[in-house]
Amino acid sequence: MSLWTSLEPASATVDPGGSTTVRLRLRNTGDIVDEYRFEPVGDISPWTTVEPQTLRLFPGTTGTVELTFAPPRTPDARAGANPFAVRITPTEHPEATTVPEGNLTITPFTEVRAELVPPTVKGRFRGRPKLAIDNLGNTRLTASITGSDNGDQLSYDIHPGSVQIEPGRAAFVKTTLKPRDIIWFGSKEQRPYTLAVQRSGVRPVDVEGTYVQRGFLPGWLATVLGVALALTITFVMIWFAYKPNFRSAATEQLQEAGVSTLPPSSAPASVVAPPPPSTTVSPVVEPPAPQVTPTQSTNGNGNGDESTGGTEKKKETEEKKETKEAKAPEVTAATAVQQAAADAPERKHICYRAYVTGMGWTNPACDGAIAGTTGLEKPIKALNIAVTGTNGTAATAFVHDPASTNGKGHYNAPWKGAVDGVDNYIGSTKNDAPNMLGFSINVDNSKQVVCQTTHVHNDGWHGTGCDTPGGENLIFGGTLSNDLWLEAVTFTV
Repeated sequence: MSLWTSLEPASATVDPGGSTTVRLRLRNTGDIVDEYRFEPVGDISPWTTVEPQTLRLFPGTTGTVELTFAPPRTPDARAGANPFAVRITPTEHPEATTVPEGNLTITPFTEVRAELVPPTVKGRFRGRPKLAIDNLGNTRLTASITGSDNGDQLSYDIHPGSVQIEPGRAAFVKTTLKPRDIIWFGSKEQRPYTLAVQRSGVRPVDVEGTYVQRGFLPGWLATVLGVALALTITFVMIWFAYKPNFRSAATEQLQEAGVSTLPPSSAPASVVAPPPPSTTVSPVVEPPAPQVTPTQSTNGNGNGDESTGGTEKKKETEEKKETKEAKAPEVTAATAVQQAAADAPERKHICYRAYVTGMGWTNPACDGAIAGTTGLEKPIKALNIAVTGTNGTAATAFVHDPASTNGKGHYNAPWKGAVDGVDNYIGSTKNDAPNMLGFSINVDNSKQVVCQTTHVHNDGWHGTGCDTPGGENLIFGGTLSNDLWLEAVTFTV
């Protein structure tokens, strides 16, 4: 070979939308004058320019060309390492082509665009907009979607609750809006709402829409019914006020003559109204034992023993009833957190328990203790959480989705909240309820800090994650995988 080459540097880094330059040095090691042509090859060749494109060298001389890389700020410029190469073809010896290679690292960037389709929906009982999310960055996008409005006038059923979108692709999220109050009569009302696309470590993307709620019945019908009711009441009042008085002339004549058409009788007895029913429970009175007569048997075969047997059964029923009434009350997370607040009122507290498959509710655990099981392969189906000193908490369950097509679970219920000292339940304890894969939680509407760790089947303990003020307004714990499940949790505030 009659050519020596060198890339300086052999590896470079560039930001999408920017540019960087790599120098290519080459020396003619042959014994004749030759001209060399340069051509970039590879996946990033459309963003590569060579200057100059040809170079003429005398034997033993060295020349330099510059390779400039300028990837665009689009999803096509995938983040990560990208190999590049330059084909060098000598004019005098075309068969002696040389292809030096290097490596260009493109830095990642994120850009998300979200749009409601349509931005305004109408309905009496529900609305069904779709949220279109476009990943305009050059890395995979993972995000969760939540809904909110002023006054908590709407409930949100979002499917799927979280998405993963490749660069340059889009995803559609189906949303069902349901008003909490029905407008029976009257004109329509506009209820603004916001869907938030939340990503880890960055400010959420808010998309605003409007739900126009129509009245169940038209307003003119209410007016007609009101007028009809008013006329009916007026007619009844007039009828009773001016009721015509009809009298019989024959009766008047009999009264004048002092003759009665009825037979004589004694003075009528006064009528006493029956007393109102009693609101107290009457005491149970045992029936008296039957009197033994010469014709009755007292050797165990007569009616006397039957009365005794009935009394014994009655006493046994009353004893069972007293036993049920004496059963101790259930100790919930709220019971435990109230006791913790009484023992240490200067601190904030969070208590919780888990509903474990095949075992039921565990005993409450507080302030970093473990609730659930590890190593027994028993999924958690529901969580019971209560707090004090944090101005309340809100949470929702992420559960197994049997209809999943992407290998992930979903949120099957809206957020549930509870004030300090009150139980909050997420998930379900029904036998056919899905296993919990994870959860999202915050306290004081994310104005205070809550931290969690989770133990996932076949995945072990996950690291501690916290929701801090100014973050995502929630912290997710658990797994997205539809094939795993949640086994144990800890919480601190």
